[in-house]
Amino acid sequence: MTARIFRPAKSATQSGLGKTKLWRLEFLPESARSIEPLMGWTSSADMKSQIRLDFETREEAVAYAERNGIPYRVEEPKEVKRRMVSYSDNFRNNRVSPWTH
Repeated sequence: MTARIFRPAKSATQSGLGKTKLWRLEFLPESARSIEPLMGWTSSADMKSQIRLDFETREEAVAYAERNGIPYRVEEPKEVKRRMVSYSDNFRNNRVSPWTH
């Protein structure tokens, strides 16, 4: 069973970078989920898909996987380009586009 080591992205409801600094080790599913015909519940026989381990650094997560003989794949995070914009820039005289409502 292969593990995936990554840094989770921020959720859509977050404006800050909370809970995005830790590295996570998750196991990839071995088999597809099935739908129980009577109630319609989704089930899986794969118990390792429920395991999520958090680490401070990528190196700690890789060392854990190697120490326990877990094959792994590391996904590097995409760095976000932040554009610094001031509120007062909306009212400049030399704006690129005119101020309209």
